[in-house]
Amino acid sequence: MQSAHSYKLSCTTRLLASLALSLAALSSATAAAEAVAPAAAVATAQAPDAFIKAITAEVFATVKADKAIQSGDIRKVIQVVDTKIMPNVNFQRMTASAVGRGWRQATPEQQKRLQDEFKTLLVYTYAGAVSQIKDQTVEYKPMRNRPEDTDVVVRTVVRGKGDPIQLDYRLEKAGDGWKIYDVNVLGAWLVQTYQSSFAQEVNASGIDGLIGKLVERNKQLAAKKVAG
Repeated sequence: MQSAHSYKLSCTTRLLASLALSLAALSSATAAAEAVAPAAAVATAQAPDAFIKAITAEVFATVKADKAIQSGDIRKVIQVVDTKIMPNVNFQRMTASAVGRGWRQATPEQQKRLQDEFKTLLVYTYAGAVSQIKDQTVEYKPMRNRPEDTDVVVRTVVRGKGDPIQLDYRLEKAGDGWKIYDVNVLGAWLVQTYQSSFAQEVNASGIDGLIGKLVERNKQLAAKKVAG
């Protein structure tokens, strides 16, 4: 019988899958309109919404040009996710926020393991959707930020065959560019979604217990990818 904690983690993973597919959809909507910028230069001197468009346009172009990815080659898909999407995410901030008070209790080594396992979880989740890119459209809501702002929200709505998907990004200024540190899918912010289940695991089994739970979940996801 599935535990309450496992159920919450499973629900969160499904939420992330929606996010991954939605992020892939954004690239479909922007690829035809924008030149593909090199990944290392994507964030330089760009408005926040242009930053999001550029990342997803590059992902889409890569997928469309690679038959192996389209056929479901999981190693190639993970490589795309790990090299094209993940460098644009502030994992330390995202992981620390998701873990909450437990992060400050963790040793540097535990913090590194938490960050690594959380990143792996997101990579597997994104990989499950990148090869399923379809023809969706995206609406960008008007930006409300000022030029001097260093913390902004990019709000979008993704439309496809099903119901519209609200997809928002929290971005922080990082040098001359931007980093993603949280996402909102259908009204639920990713970090907040994880906080409850992570806190429950830390209270029950400590930081090492949370690390163990993430390791276990990533092994399950890896096995599913291999079997698939």
